[in-house]
Amino acid sequence: MSTKPAHQKELFGHPTGLYILFFTELWERFSYYGMRAILTLYMLAKVSDENPGLGWDEGKALAIYGWYTMLVYVASIPGGIIADKILGQRKSVMVGGWLLVAGHGVLSIEQSWAFYTGLLLIVLGVGMLKPNISTMVGGLYKEGDPRRDKGFSIFYIGINVGAAVASILVGWVAAEYGWHYGFGLAAIGMVLGQLVYVYGTRFLTHVGNKPTKATASDHDVSLNQIFSQMFSTKNTLIVIVLLAATSVFIPLNFMETEVSAYVIFFLFLTLVVGFMMTVYQDLESKIQKDRYLVLLLSFLIVIVFWGAFEQAGGLLNIYAQQKTDRMLGGWEIPAAFFQSLNPTYIIIFGLPVAIFWQWIKNKGKEASSIFKMAVGVIIMGLGFVFMVFATQQYAANGSAALYWLIFAYLLHTIGELSASPVALSFITKLAPVKYGALMMGVYFAATGLGNKVAGIIGESSQAEPIRIELNASADQVKPLLTENKTDSIFAKNKAFTIESQAFVSNGNFAFDKSDISEIFKFKEAKSKEEFVNRLNGYEASSSESLTVFLNFDYKNDKYIGQIVVDQFQTDLEFRTFAGITIFCVIFGVLVILLLKPLKRLTHGAEEKEIEGLEQEGFELADDEVK
Repeated sequence: MSTKPAHQKELFGHPTGLYILFFTELWERFSYYGMRAILTLYMLAKVSDENPGLGWDEGKALAIYGWYTMLVYVASIPGGIIADKILGQRKSVMVGGWLLVAGHGVLSIEQSWAFYTGLLLIVLGVGMLKPNISTMVGGLYKEGDPRRDKGFSIFYIGINVGAAVASILVGWVAAEYGWHYGFGLAAIGMVLGQLVYVYGTRFLTHVGNKPTKATASDHDVSLNQIFSQMFSTKNTLIVIVLLAATSVFIPLNFMETEVSAYVIFFLFLTLVVGFMMTVYQDLESKIQKDRYLVLLLSFLIVIVFWGAFEQAGGLLNIYAQQKTDRMLGGWEIPAAFFQSLNPTYIIIFGLPVAIFWQWIKNKGKEASSIFKMAVGVIIMGLGFVFMVFATQQYAANGSAALYWLIFAYLLHTIGELSASPVALSFITKLAPVKYGALMMGVYFAATGLGNKVAGIIGESSQAEPIRIELNASADQVKPLLTENKTDSIFAKNKAFTIESQAFVSNGNFAFDKSDISEIFKFKEAKSKEEFVNRLNGYEASSSESLTVFLNFDYKNDKYIGQIVVDQFQTDLEFRTFAGITIFCVIFGVLVILLLKPLKRLTHGAEEKEIEGLEQEGFELADDEVK
């Protein structure tokens, strides 16, 4: 009696290796999304809170979040190259998994150095694991195997189950026991995923092996060839030099923070522009050049979509924490729980949305990929209408109902299910054959740029901090506090907030409680001027005063903080949400209006069948590299 080798064994009609990859990815996504759900909230939490965090202001936290999510995507480019050229997918996933174990583990350490070190390790780990594990799923099936689509559907269920459960469990642990316990739980999840993968490698010996020279396509163009041509073409070289000079000049002269980071960022974009110009100049036929123009528009759609959608882990997460009434039956729902809505909605509505678009196509109605992408942008943008309503309710009542976030995430997910699954497939159909693999790298770069745009938008929605320092004794401050246990606040040097009404009197600021103006001093002279200007902007008077919050945190042996003019901040958020809505709707409508000429420029590329895309190291339906 013969026994099948492990890699040929099947379970429930699919290769056993599928379930190894399913649980590996489930736990990897558990660790990643669990950490993502609490990351921004941890950066915001005051140093002297009961649950202490980094004590950063909202703008800085959102900026770091944007950099981080961008780098996660961009790291997938070298991760894919390393797998394709050096290690193979199987070893790359193993290396990525151990990097993630280390990264999540380091984040659970309560030391300042551990934060950036942990994020760096996670970026590198996701870059090595994420673009390669789905390639292995595709490799489990022979070309033309009818089970492949079902196999990927099973695999993607694991992704979203892991993401949905993580936001709830990690969010609860972080709220009840502390941020680092939450990060620790995410680390445990990653360890479990890695153990599954190590155990199951015997079922995966035939996929993702180290590449040989014979596996390279004769049609592929190497990066060396691209860069050689880029720097030897006069027009392209001139553009690169001008953009490179601008990339250095603008941050050095117009930016006060993150100068070095933006110089590197702009130089990276310069190389991308040079790369795209070189590819266009190398195309030989009019059909290829026409398709390439549509390809560029597709990249722009990707940037716009993720620039708005990725407010989820940043700005919307903060809004849930600070301005949403999360009380339900006497229990306050942790803000991180709302991050589970998107993957839960994907599980619920993924199939119905796919069936709807198939029904539209069967009816002979418009259902092209670019149309779906445009509609997805519009629907996702309309989700921010609910956040506009939320800001109006907050302005009137002092808090926003939680159902606004529930509805917003619902439309965001419907938009994602319309746009994201077809985007990569469509881009692959448009890409010139010899540049197909490299275009996947550009796709990840565009997605990363969208995430950075999301961070920039979120950062711009936050008022410039008006920094202050406590200039009074505990006895002077206690009568102004509404919190209980005021004695313990100062005995333990804990954070506190003073709520008051402020207005302008005789050209200077004043409070409804005159003692408040005596307890603090401004860190800078311009801060006082800015405070008065914000009050003047609303013509605040003693009869029509504005709510302000004086938020104090105990750092470096003293109380420092900032004054928040509540209406000013609310109006910034209102304009941000309304602006995202208007821009996304107008952008999507313009794409639809240009649909006919755009479809002509594709020259029938929509009908091309793409086989073996998974073997290239990229995913058709999984946008969840985040």
